[in-house]
Amino acid sequence: MVELEPDSATVARPRPWRSATRARAGSGRGAAGAVRARLRLVTAVTVLCVLTLAALSVPVLSAAPGTVDYQAIRLPPGPGHPFGTDTSGRDLFVRSLAGLRVSLLVAVVSTVVSTVLGTVVGALSGASGGWVDRLLMRLVDAVNAVPHLLLGIVIVALYQGTVLAVVLSIGLTHWATVARVVRSEVLGLRNRPYVDAAVSAGAGRWWVLRNHLLPAIVPQAALSAVLLVPHAVFHETALSFLGLGLPPHLASIGNILSDGREGVLLGAWWIVAFPAGLLVATTLSVSGIAAAWRDRTIPTRRSELTL
Repeated sequence: MVELEPDSATVARPRPWRSATRARAGSGRGAAGAVRARLRLVTAVTVLCVLTLAALSVPVLSAAPGTVDYQAIRLPPGPGHPFGTDTSGRDLFVRSLAGLRVSLLVAVVSTVVSTVLGTVVGALSGASGGWVDRLLMRLVDAVNAVPHLLLGIVIVALYQGTVLAVVLSIGLTHWATVARVVRSEVLGLRNRPYVDAAVSAGAGRWWVLRNHLLPAIVPQAALSAVLLVPHAVFHETALSFLGLGLPPHLASIGNILSDGREGVLLGAWWIVAFPAGLLVATTLSVSGIAAAWRDRTIPTRRSELTL
C-alpha cells in the first residue's frame, strides 16, 4: 500500500510566534489609538461647549462690548480685565467673546448656505448625467479656478458693511467642494442593488433621487458642512481684518485683530494674542469633532498582517 504524501497546500501550517506577537502588538496599538481618539474627541467637544456657552452668556451678563472708557486705555490683563483693554478702553474679554459669537454665527449661516447649494448641484449632476453633468461640473471648475478670498472680496465690495454680504461672499464661494463630494457619492450609489430594483419596478429618476439618493448622502453633506465651519470662520476674520467684512462697530474677531495692529506696535500684545487664541481654540475644536466624525463615517483600510 502506497502512502500518499500530504499536499502542502491542504495542510494548515501553524503561525509563527512572530505573527502572534505582531497581532497582539497591533491590537494593543489599536486600543491605545482608540483611547487617544476618544480623549481628543471629548476634549474638543468640551472646549467647544465652554467657548460657545461663554460667548452666548458673557456678553449678555456683562457690560456691553462697545462700552468705551478712555481712562482704561491699553490696560494689561489683570483682575478687573482678564484679557486687558484695547485702544479705546473696551474690555477685551467681553469684546472677544462677543466677536466670537458673531464670527461663529456668520460662519454657521454661511456653511448652511454653501452646503445646501453644493448638495443640490452635486445631486443633480450625479443623478442626471449626460450634458447636465458636464455643464454643472464646468461651472464647479470655473468657481474653483478663482481664489475664494478674491471672489469673496468682489462680492462683499458690492454691499460693503452688511452681514448679508459677508454671508453670501462665503456661502457662494465654498459650495463647489461640497458639490464634488456629493456628486461622487451619488455616482457610487447609482449602481447599488436597491437603486436598480427601484428603477426596474418603474420608479422615476426624481423619485429615486428623493427617496434613495438624498437620504444616503446626508451624512457626507453634514460632514462637509462641519469641515467648512473652521474655514468659514477664518474667511470672515480675513474679510473683517481687511476692512471689507462686518461694520467696524460690530464686534468680531477680524475687527478686533484689525483694531489691535496699532496696539501691538505700542507693546499691547494682549489685544491680538487673546482673540487669536480664542479663534485658534475654536477652530481646532471644530476640526477635531469633524475629524472624529470622518473617521467613524469613512473607515480606513487597515493593512493586513504579514505572516
